Amino acid sequence: MYPLRRNRILRNSNSIRHLVRETIITPSDFLVPLFVVEGNGVKEEIPSMPNYFRLSLDNLGKEAKELWNMGLCAVLLFVKVPDNLKDNTGSEALNEHGLMQRAIKTVKDACPDMLVMTDVALDPYSTFGHDGIVSNGIILNDATNEILAEMSISHAKAGADFVAPSDMMDGRIQIIREALEDEELTTTGIMSYGAKYASAFYGPFRDALDSAPSTSGDAPKDKQTYQMDPANRFEAVKEAEMDVEEGADIIMVKPGLCYLDIVREVKNAVDVPVAVYQVSGEYAMLKAAAERGWLDHDSVMMEQLIAMKRAGANIIASYFAKEAVALMS
Repeated sequence: MYPLRRNRILRNSNSIRHLVRETIITPSDFLVPLFVVEGNGVKEEIPSMPNYFRLSLDNLGKEAKELWNMGLCAVLLFVKVPDNLKDNTGSEALNEHGLMQRAIKTVKDACPDMLVMTDVALDPYSTFGHDGIVSNGIILNDATNEILAEMSISHAKAGADFVAPSDMMDGRIQIIREALEDEELTTTGIMSYGAKYASAFYGPFRDALDSAPSTSGDAPKDKQTYQMDPANRFEAVKEAEMDVEEGADIIMVKPGLCYLDIVREVKNAVDVPVAVYQVSGEYAMLKAAAERGWLDHDSVMMEQLIAMKRAGANIIASYFAKEAVALMS
């Protein structure tokens, strides 16, 4: 007896597969990370991130226009701060004429409708490469939060649409939200890195910004006292729920591919959009494998992106965004 339901009928052709496909990737799903440096005419490839670049402000403006013309409508800005401007309290982060503040204005001048999100953390500005103030071998939570709130105000005044605190300090979302409200910056959103893990996948990113934790002095040698233990799942839900209660508009899960269970758990638990960050190590691994002919680059890239959206992500921060959109078009 033959089965009454032949499931393969819905896989018989490319046309029917497209017609019944459950998960669709579009340009609007992407948040594009951009690395900004001082200088003019700078477009330098990051050695551990092939085909990805640090950009000076003039090239940043050009990149924003190119992204917009491709249908990519949101960027996430990171800055590489010169060593002579780094200290333990991230004072340069509050400079209204600092690189981040100028980068925000550059993108908005070049492409006014582009959604601009900004990294809010001390590590690019810190002599220790940590996301918070270091004192006697520990990371100070509450003192760090005060600076993060000031950073957020500075970014919002420069024109940022969203601030994205990536530090994992306790209580920082409420403090940032209250600070924005006090300054009447009521249209500025917060995308919280609600579940950011102490992952080994961040290496190329830290190369890009020269922001790895210091191996000298009394600073912790890693970020495990504030970023989450990769072994924990329910802790991520608790962190995400608390951030929403404190005023987060979007919750980010980071990294991506190894944490799709966390994306789904968070998606099921909160009533705000969920983002996922396909991090630098995930990008670098595929680039390296494809270069050696071990994997088909485009097929694996799209499979990974589909998996992230299928897991529940509304937004995907990815270094593959331009390549994926070019392939889709």
